[in-house]
Amino acid sequence: MSLPTFPDDWARATVIVAHPDDPEYGVAAAICRWTDRGKAVTYVMASSGEAGIEGMPPEQAGPLREQEQIRSAAVVGVNDVQFLGFPDSALRNTGELRAAIAQVIASTNPDVVITNFRGAEWAPGMSNQSDHIELGEAVVQTIREMPSTHHIRLFENGAEPTHIEQLSEHEVAKAIESLAQHAEYLRVLDPETSVREQATAQIHSVCYRDGEDTAAVHFSEIDVRA
Repeated sequence: MSLPTFPDDWARATVIVAHPDDPEYGVAAAICRWTDRGKAVTYVMASSGEAGIEGMPPEQAGPLREQEQIRSAAVVGVNDVQFLGFPDSALRNTGELRAAIAQVIASTNPDVVITNFRGAEWAPGMSNQSDHIELGEAVVQTIREMPSTHHIRLFENGAEPTHIEQLSEHEVAKAIESLAQHAEYLRVLDPETSVREQATAQIHSVCYRDGEDTAAVHFSEIDVRA
């Protein structure tokens, strides 16, 4: 059965995720499509990803990864990028984190919120990161507890999709370029494979899911009234 198309009747989206590069690994091609159509998108990272580059001190890695994220976002038309300063690899669904998320939602006033997949596994044997789970749960809880958020539609880039956003080759290419801006991170992650090759492989795995011929990004809608 074909999935319904991602809704188009909105003007502002806020993407709230755990780390720099999280939007690029999942939804950058869809973001490019939306900004090209005049929609406003804000990126919010709970951490600066300072623990994410092996062999690099956090005080060096954090600012570097922030700059990579800002460049990456610009490629797909996002110029509002915020970092909340919570510790990388130690995110917890706390009152402090939820308060920061609530402030972001109040200030950006989104119609749509996108967050990390909260499931324990992407697929059998493919574990999700604790930071993703904790941040995603914090976003869901925050929106459910905030007053006047009944209009918000909340989605995660999940393993069991409810909606699909079809993509053009241009949007896929821009997503590859966007992920490739995380150059230092990718070089350390896999020194044997070029940054461009890594970015291309990742974006194709997301956009051509299950061997599909047509590119798309898949989303799972979360009931904010539950």
